[in-house]
Amino acid sequence: QVQLVESGGGLVQPGGSLRLSCAASGSIFGFNAMGWYRQAPGKQRELVAGITRGGRTNYADSVQGRFTISRDNAKNTVYLQMNSLKPEDTAVYYCNAKLVVLGINNEFDYWGQGTQVTVSS
Repeated sequence: QVQLVESGGGLVQPGGSLRLSCAASGSIFGFNAMGWYRQAPGKQRELVAGITRGGRTNYADSVQGRFTISRDNAKNTVYLQMNSLKPEDTAVYYCNAKLVVLGINNEFDYWGQGTQVTVSS
């Protein structure tokens, strides 16, 4: 059973920084991709940042240059460093892990519980 536990959310002033952590119950190396999504009230859940098994990263245009996704395989943890935060970044942030299993012709998505990030003065 895959468990993803998020931490690091909270209240921060505009222009401030936060680092989110997502600790997995097992090795993250087996996942094809890890990522961070966010969802604000009344808004569609969107991909914020992703990282593949091979280390390729991608970011939403709205966070490019401000957010950085990284991982520590030894600690089975994925991070999201968020700098220059804006009120528009306020949302619940979710950790995601994707596992593609070709042998059973399926793929699986695992989600953390979500952590609230509020950017306000």
